[in-house]
Amino acid sequence: MKITIIDGQGGKMGRTVIEQLKKRHPDLELYAIGTNSTATAAMVKAGADYGATGENPCIVNARNSDIIIGPIGIVFADALLGEITPAIAQAIGSSKAYKILIPVNRCNHYIVGCKETGLGEYIRLVCEKVDSLL
Repeated sequence: MKITIIDGQGGKMGRTVIEQLKKRHPDLELYAIGTNSTATAAMVKAGADYGATGENPCIVNARNSDIIIGPIGIVFADALLGEITPAIAQAIGSSKAYKILIPVNRCNHYIVGCKETGLGEYIRLVCEKVDSLL
């Protein structure tokens, strides 16, 4: 099973997801795709098995992933302060992968029903969903 974590900016969300998934499933192979080198480095340092940076790795890995995890902005063109290109949003949105999108009420969007809770609670829910898919 190919699990791809996509993040941008500083990679904090992706880093935290990888740390928690590796803690629960040390043998799980995780692919870290950053929209910039800082995000990729943070996720690789957290324990990702593979890392790549930029638009093309996002597109290529979305094509053949079983699960994609990231902030909800990865499916919105121009999100993450412009780091998500239309091509990235299109590739992820049209991917057959099961998408686990972490709600973030920022960048001029509000997710109705999204509780104002800390990142830790969302990461716990992400890990539980991955557990159920394995």
